[in-house]
Amino acid sequence: MTSAWKSILVSVAMAATARGIHAQWLEYPTPGIPRTTDGKPNLSAPAPRTPDGKPDLSGLWRTTNGRLLQNLGADGVEIPMRPAANALFRERQDNNGKDRPSGRCISHGVTDFHALNTPTKIVQTPGVTIILFEAYNHYRQILTDGRPLPTDPQPAWLGYSVGRWDGDAFVVESNGLSSVTWLDDGGHPHSDAMKLTERFRRKDFGHLAIEMTIDDPEYYTKPWTVTVFKELMPDTELIEWMCENEKDLVHMVGK
Repeated sequence: MTSAWKSILVSVAMAATARGIHAQWLEYPTPGIPRTTDGKPNLSAPAPRTPDGKPDLSGLWRTTNGRLLQNLGADGVEIPMRPAANALFRERQDNNGKDRPSGRCISHGVTDFHALNTPTKIVQTPGVTIILFEAYNHYRQILTDGRPLPTDPQPAWLGYSVGRWDGDAFVVESNGLSSVTWLDDGGHPHSDAMKLTERFRRKDFGHLAIEMTIDDPEYYTKPWTVTVFKELMPDTELIEWMCENEKDLVHMVGK
């Protein structure tokens, strides 16, 4: 079965599951959301700010350009692969990504979590920004207490992240990202030595852009950047999400 058909089937299955799950929840107005005269959320209102004047990234978000999950270069970004990266990518493409972690009910990594279009909740506090992923019930911490990144870190699934503000952009630097994770479901690889820089920008109340720069000399000839766009999900909430597809996907898309 081709990779395209596999992507379609997986997307349909995830969408069906998501519809069934979210149908269990009654709508409840999210406190603090600006609204139009007819009571609908005003997503174009100004972005909220914290007491110190920084944009508040807090909220429940969903990716709008979900096609990047299959290929971070889908919007025309050039991915400057070295031969070793290209060979591994082609191998994963040829076997329909059968060994990808998410296909075995193992969590996504940082970059493909951003590309995934399931709900993500950001909780911003002075000392740490927490990202809660509905998918796989996983979480990520971005420390903003002034500590540096660890040197020679033991690789971890979502690595180690520290953040700082550059004007209205929240800049996050990460290292120690385990090479077991893939950059996307299509199979772009990375090494344990990859450095990731993210720039979060909330341009208004309902829209968030996350610019990701991948710097991994082992697999890529130069750093490259891709941007994921997210939209606020008002009047709803995260729910428990259980992955049970490790057997079902075999029947849906083939081994």
